[in-house]
Amino acid sequence: MKVLLVIPAYNEELNIDKVLKEIKKDLNGVDILVINDCSLDKTQSVVLANNVKCITLPFNMGYSKAVQTGIKYANDYNYDYVIQFDADGQHIASEAKKMLDYILKEKCDIVIGSRYLEENNYKQSFFRKLGTIIFSKLIKSFCKTTITDPLSGFQCLNKRAIQRFSKLEGYPNYPDANLIIELLYEKFDIKEISVKMRLREFGESMHGGIIKPIKYMLEMFYTIFIILLRHIFRRREK
Repeated sequence: MKVLLVIPAYNEELNIDKVLKEIKKDLNGVDILVINDCSLDKTQSVVLANNVKCITLPFNMGYSKAVQTGIKYANDYNYDYVIQFDADGQHIASEAKKMLDYILKEKCDIVIGSRYLEENNYKQSFFRKLGTIIFSKLIKSFCKTTITDPLSGFQCLNKRAIQRFSKLEGYPNYPDANLIIELLYEKFDIKEISVKMRLREFGESMHGGIIKPIKYMLEMFYTIFIILLRHIFRRREK
């Protein structure tokens, strides 16, 4: 069994050293690949100092393209599972191990690490809380499936999902609820497991401020609308 931990990173030199050391301590037996999204700081140097494989993109392509680059690598090198893992310290290596064990047991296509299946003290911004509620309701309405944390990037993918993601044209800038809806329509088996997460210690989230969350919400609504239209047309063609 080959497992690849894909870590997209942009200007995370203050966080990623601690992240990599924790992974090596608590998640043995997996390969680690950092996708350095043309960081302006010393992210690449820190990764290489930890003897971890690093692919540096030629220019800043954004979170989703960095993630897909890692998934394409996994597909090309015939990995059985991919774990998507953040470089900012929010994701916890021991929780990733729990997700991997779960997907092996349940034989599903995707496991999402959820912050909201159980009571916890995780704090989130107003916009993220609003987005979680809205997109959870949309998934429930359109797909008859309950996903409590549709904004979670902490995911474990099996080979079928790896192949689908690696060949997905127009991979969305924000691969969250929109991608979940599309895959549910394609009969992928998606499950959730309760996980703990931390707040980042240094730096700013890609969804920080006011403008970025608004842009995120608008683009998410647009891509979901397009996915729904495609689904309707496909059903009519049948």
